[in-house]
Amino acid sequence: MKAIPNCISFSRIIFSLILIFVKPLSAAFYATYIICGFSDIMDGFIARKTGTTSILGAKLDSIADMIMSGALLLVLYPIVNPTTKINIWIISIAIIRLTSMGVALKRYKTFASIHTYGNKITGIVLFIFPIFLPYIHTTVLVYIICIVASISAIEELIIQLTSSELQVNRKSIFAISKNI
Repeated sequence: MKAIPNCISFSRIIFSLILIFVKPLSAAFYATYIICGFSDIMDGFIARKTGTTSILGAKLDSIADMIMSGALLLVLYPIVNPTTKINIWIISIAIIRLTSMGVALKRYKTFASIHTYGNKITGIVLFIFPIFLPYIHTTVLVYIICIVASISAIEELIIQLTSSELQVNRKSIFAISKNI
């Protein structure tokens, strides 16, 4: 039973890689994409409900999220065709996120991503992006994503810099400092 959430997270890695090989915005793309999204919801839900949460599971979930984001960036980048300004913004967000991970590595001797509300909102906004792509102007969607991702990345970096211990389940910079 303990391995089920980790298997679900690992399946998201596999399905995320499949996204690279299917036609973007096709029925196969959306079916695979929805499976990825469903697995992202279910792995944590099952782990919490069955009391099988683990450090490995949290790391595997973060790795699966990063691989899915990378696969989507690779697949959707040519479709979105962002401006230089947007590219610089996206690179800046990535630098902030990598800096946050570097701080965690230096301070706590492990790579870590915090499960803040901001990061969850960023994940939701990123998830709905391809779904809304055919219906809402791409530039509007990209600006929304960049704003939300910037705020959550900065929040996570501040938490990593100011916390006395690693707090992967800290919900917000405004939340009481404790692991849940």
